[in-house]
Amino acid sequence: MWCNRLNDAQTAGDAAPLELRIAAKSFLSADGARVEVVRDLQLRLEAGSFGALIGPSGCGKTTILKIAAGLDPDFRGQLRTPGSGRLGIVFQEPRLLPWRTVEDNVRLALPADRADVDLGDLFEILGLGSHLTRYPAELSLGLARRTAIARAFAVGPDFLLLDEPFVSLDEAIADRLREELLALTARAKVTTLLVTHDLTEAVEMADRLFFLSDRPTHIILEKALPPPRGGRSSDVVASISDEMRALIAQAAIEHGKS
Repeated sequence: MWCNRLNDAQTAGDAAPLELRIAAKSFLSADGARVEVVRDLQLRLEAGSFGALIGPSGCGKTTILKIAAGLDPDFRGQLRTPGSGRLGIVFQEPRLLPWRTVEDNVRLALPADRADVDLGDLFEILGLGSHLTRYPAELSLGLARRTAIARAFAVGPDFLLLDEPFVSLDEAIADRLREELLALTARAKVTTLLVTHDLTEAVEMADRLFFLSDRPTHIILEKALPPPRGGRSSDVVASISDEMRALIAQAAIEHGKS
């Protein structure tokens, strides 16, 4: 299979979109059968905007995210990343080195041109200022996730990929972490793509929603949301979520007929 990865020769903050086209992505199952995961998917996310990728369990959301991250080049299609292509990524698991402190886990990810950058503001926004000398085994899941998010922002990313970063968190902690993440994405003006199964979360946080079909997955519905992201009232979020559920159901019916 072939892929074509392109980077615009621009720096962070320049108006280059994230563009992903996956003509086909498949893998071999344990019994040797070829399973097609993605077919004819096209996604474009404007610079500085926040997109959310939503779909049924097992449809291939994480596969798409890995392709967007450049971690899986085995697909037919094309990937164009913003700026210099510098990536910040947050996985479902924090993936911290257990023998390194919070601060060391963050600084280990820094590229050479940011080795001496002051991260004080970032640590304070994420509530990590008093935990920098602690080790991962001493952290709650919420603090470990904050550390993973700090690591992603510390590199000065051109784009940010998030794979269900709030899953398994207490709702109050998740709400606070969403607020912190939105503040950081707005401050950095970083192009962001979130994978989530939570429609309400997506409507609260995103500028644009991308809804996926079952396998072989592709986008069956795309929806731009009214501003401001992160500032929509609970009534507005509930109303948009209800509207989207109806549109998704109709799109799924039409997809099944095609």
